[in-house]
Amino acid sequence: MGQGEAPMDAPSVAQELNGAGLRGVKLSCRNVWKLFGANADRKFDAADLTNLTAAELGARGQMAAVRDVTIDVREGEIFVLMGLSGSGKSTLLRCLSRLIEPSAGAVMFEGQNLLDANPAQLIDIRRHKMGMVFQHFALLPHLTVIDNVAFPLSLQKVGKSERQRRAREVLELVGLKGKELSFPRQLSGGQQQRVGIARSLAANPELWFLDEPFSALDPLIRREMQAELQRLQSVLKKTIVFVTHDFDEAIRLADRIAIMKDGAVVQLGTPEDLVLNPATDYVAEFTGDVDRAKVVSAARIMRPRSGGAVAGEVNARDKIVDIAPRVIGAGQAFVVRDGSRVVGEITPQSVLDILLERGTRR
Repeated sequence: MGQGEAPMDAPSVAQELNGAGLRGVKLSCRNVWKLFGANADRKFDAADLTNLTAAELGARGQMAAVRDVTIDVREGEIFVLMGLSGSGKSTLLRCLSRLIEPSAGAVMFEGQNLLDANPAQLIDIRRHKMGMVFQHFALLPHLTVIDNVAFPLSLQKVGKSERQRRAREVLELVGLKGKELSFPRQLSGGQQQRVGIARSLAANPELWFLDEPFSALDPLIRREMQAELQRLQSVLKKTIVFVTHDFDEAIRLADRIAIMKDGAVVQLGTPEDLVLNPATDYVAEFTGDVDRAKVVSAARIMRPRSGGAVAGEVNARDKIVDIAPRVIGAGQAFVVRDGSRVVGEITPQSVLDILLERGTRR
């Protein structure tokens, strides 16, 4: 350990590095329900619904597509809602954006309960502060690419020259420079989805909703689009709520994941949390085939610095799959750094435990 490098408590640092540190909440919901069926268009008190079973709701002619969900989405994170078809993830997203009306609960955005917003206020919030991308691109076929992208700005009454300038900027950002005058039919599926992403970014939204945006694409293009989203997020730092049924996609993109079943969130945590500590058999089914080495970071398996000899350094957020050859090959511990701080060390044995699926469960 270098001079002045004090050892730190490994578990607390690991928790901080894996999302438990303080970060401002951009969007939150409290006890949100969405009922369908008899009298589903009326508002309910969440407290009156909390203890009702699916059978009891069924006897009333109702079913809960979203059941008593409370979550916080932190500023600048990719928050993934995932689950099997019918789990309630897309319905919850639509409740969060108030595309559909929740039956009970509250949805808070920048200190305002969106359920109290009148139609004019809601339109203003959506036009200026929210962006949305869905599975189906919904491009306007009679408009060129640049006019499709500029369309939301025209709704904001932005002048034509400014609309065109901003549309060109975001088209370049998503890698479509030179396609401005093409029509949607002249583009590939991946390019059309990039236009959809550019259109949603044109208004510079603070909150970005993406509902299975890549699921209609073939696997190769889908991976390219996932990488593109990661690249965009590294530049733009948007607050993103992303819906998927693909756990591999979720762990690749997410800062945190909420896994849903029968309308309820059954576990919420970082990809590492879910893989190492599945709370239910349902979550374990999702995580059972995941290669832990691709998910677990050095921060998760590090121990306090011992003061002994080390062979080198790794970053706290480095994934085990990326550092395993160096650590195992050296046969000695490696210092773990978070920026300029030494936060612990990892050993060849701890890396081998992850590779051999014997990793730690905390």
